[in-house]
Amino acid sequence: MKKFLVSLSFVILFSMSAKAQGYKTHKVKVGETIESIAKIYMVTPYDIYALNPDAKNSLQPNMVIIIPESKVLDSPVETEVTKLVGYKTHKVKRRETLYSISKIYNVTVDDLKKHNNRLYSENLRKGDRINIPKYDKVNTTTTLENTLRSYQVQPKEGKWRIAYKFGITVDELEKLNPKIADTLQVGQKINVPNIANNEEKEIDEEFGYYTVVPREGFFALKRKLGLSQEEIEELNPELKEGGLKAGMIIKVPKDVNDNSGSGDIERSVLANKISNFETKNLAVMLPFRLDRVDMNATEDVKDMLSDENVLITRTIDFHTGVLMALDSAKQLGISTKLDVYDTKARESEVANIINDKDFSNYDAVIGPFIPQNFDRAATMLRRDNVPMVSPVMETSNLYNNVFQTIPTNELKRKRIVEFVKQLDTVPSRILIISDQKHRNESNLLKQEFSLSNQVFSRVDDETGKDQFYILKDDIEKELREGLNMVFLESDNEGFISNVTSMLSGFIGFDEDLKIEREVVLLTSDKNGAFDRDNVSNITLSKLKFHYPSPNRPISEDQTDSFVKAYQKKFYTTPNRYAIRGFDLTMDVLLRLAYADDLYDASSNDIETEYVENKFRYGKKMFGGYYNEAMYIVKFDNLRIVEVKQ
Repeated sequence: MKKFLVSLSFVILFSMSAKAQGYKTHKVKVGETIESIAKIYMVTPYDIYALNPDAKNSLQPNMVIIIPESKVLDSPVETEVTKLVGYKTHKVKRRETLYSISKIYNVTVDDLKKHNNRLYSENLRKGDRINIPKYDKVNTTTTLENTLRSYQVQPKEGKWRIAYKFGITVDELEKLNPKIADTLQVGQKINVPNIANNEEKEIDEEFGYYTVVPREGFFALKRKLGLSQEEIEELNPELKEGGLKAGMIIKVPKDVNDNSGSGDIERSVLANKISNFETKNLAVMLPFRLDRVDMNATEDVKDMLSDENVLITRTIDFHTGVLMALDSAKQLGISTKLDVYDTKARESEVANIINDKDFSNYDAVIGPFIPQNFDRAATMLRRDNVPMVSPVMETSNLYNNVFQTIPTNELKRKRIVEFVKQLDTVPSRILIISDQKHRNESNLLKQEFSLSNQVFSRVDDETGKDQFYILKDDIEKELREGLNMVFLESDNEGFISNVTSMLSGFIGFDEDLKIEREVVLLTSDKNGAFDRDNVSNITLSKLKFHYPSPNRPISEDQTDSFVKAYQKKFYTTPNRYAIRGFDLTMDVLLRLAYADDLYDASSNDIETEYVENKFRYGKKMFGGYYNEAMYIVKFDNLRIVEVKQ
């Protein structure tokens, strides 16, 4: 007893800071349950679940969980644990199942699968020989050891490196150190689990590292990273016993590709899966610029709402969609407390708003619109881990609390390449045309289509400057009989007009060559230059212009309830900013009603779709979330329609 009290005194002195925060860590042993662990530390199971929500569904050996502070036991605790002592071999008979075998040997089906890994993916067959685990129950005496220790941050170490080293998640590391900043300083002392030195894992710079997102299993990782369960477990042996856990960091090959944008995902109708009916606290930050308007001066208001003030009109349209989404969510039983802030389109105003208000209680913040303003808000709210949803533009920095809802150019390129590769009809020629500025985009497409040819805009022989045109002779020899698919990569209005006009002239029967050509135009980035006056929509329709898009246009006979409600209220069809406001807000609210928070509701296997937009989030390895769901659309008889594959 005296020895125990001395060691306990050492614990208190050595980790006074940790004790002040009220946390310990515990490494789960085989056979332990939350109830038995709670008994050891004299806390309730609910106390442990509050700090370790993943333990509700999966408590695995070697998992490190956080224990809240409680009374100190004055005597050791004797507990009964189950210990694996060996295996028995069983030869499968006709009509036997895992369930029937588990009953014979008094083990669980999960036990059988765990000790016969192939049964996770293969069916049981007659004649198979499988391992039957044999367990013994033994009594063990447990005393409260020093479960935390102080650790000094080394050069180049950030939160994820230390979390990986000690076998916990970044979130758990932050719980053990509530006051640490986003960036750790060399020499800084922090609390870590007190594990043996030989259990600490080293960062191998020859490999990459990936953070497991909520509800992500081996099947999802196979689709996303292209790695089988066996390959992942070979690099991370602890997974064989403990399995995957949200937030854990695993080792992967350095050159692994994220293929999460491809493959079929089951569409999720979250309105049918609502389980969290707590009131949602939502903030919207928009650039109304109300400080510039004298509401008593009619002409000022007219000027602010004129076509010249595009930002204001788009803001008002988006806000209208937000409000209508709240009404629709209310019909589903989702109540929302909405706060709207006018950022006045100024970064300084964004900072003032956040400094003056407590944003930590918001379930999500939508906006600001302008990228630098959004980055400022996201940076300031990272500490409180408040989800920031970027509504209409790509963000500069994908912080871990950021949800980027507009797909990146890289993802759009992958999607259009995937579309072409999956076509039933093989084109006789793939041609890539670009201006000099977009040579890199042309070369990336060339890597995907090795047999394609490239044509670049002409340059001035003396100055080397791009002249933004090509000649008929540059492409005539490249276009063959049958289907020709032509990528056009440019943001120059004149060049796009030059190329599209020329390509349309090659469609149909060529009298000189006696061949019939079909030309389909594509691009990986349909930017604003394609919409300008000098680019003919008639020509684009003739070329059946295809491109990846974050949204699909609604049709004139659209029967969606939002569109009908909008038309009834405003006597016009909603534009894409009003629809964007509705779709995005509806998605955020439904995800919050589906799970505990937006992070938990944004795993890669959840894809949602609304009036014009759809959302499926991937997660950057050490950053935030990005929308990888998009459409392929095309010009068809002067209309833009979704392409079904």
